[in-house]
Amino acid sequence: MSNKYLGSNFDDFLAEEGILEECQSIAIKRVLAYQLQKFMQDSQLSKTVMATKLNTSRAALNRLLDPLNTSITLETMIKVVQVTGKRISISIG
Repeated sequence: MSNKYLGSNFDDFLAEEGILEECQSIAIKRVLAYQLQKFMQDSQLSKTVMATKLNTSRAALNRLLDPLNTSITLETMIKVVQVTGKRISISIG
């Protein structure tokens, strides 16, 4: 029995299934949401305080913390980076 995916990489499989970009978006958003949640916990910041620091509403912060909601702008990512003191790296390759 031959497996056509044997030796290929997982991205090839996802691309063939037509879900590569969706999976990448969700993965990126999950990492961002996790890191922001961890920063808030480590800094003992409530959602209200964090929303104020990001100059946004609690509802918008909840959407940002939702790992399945992939709607996020570059401007919002930059705000998160500025508030948390972290760096963001984006590469195309």
